[in-house]
Amino acid sequence: MLLLVKPTEGIQPSLIREMARTLKRFRDERGLPIVVSEQVLSFALDIDDRVLVIEIVRDDAREGVDAAQISKYLSV
Repeated sequence: MLLLVKPTEGIQPSLIREMARTLKRFRDERGLPIVVSEQVLSFALDIDDRVLVIEIVRDDAREGVDAAQISKYLSV
């Protein structure tokens, strides 16, 4: 599995398109699962089979964190 976090940040558009083509080729030829956290929707749609939009459900200062409440949203 390949995990990419904001891979397009600070990259010029022509390189973003090339990156998408390369990642699609890896995915298709090698069966490589790719998980992308991305803000450029066109890039994400170019390489992803599924799209998950995450909404922030909590935003607390560390001192005010209620671990029991937050753990309801976590998978680990």
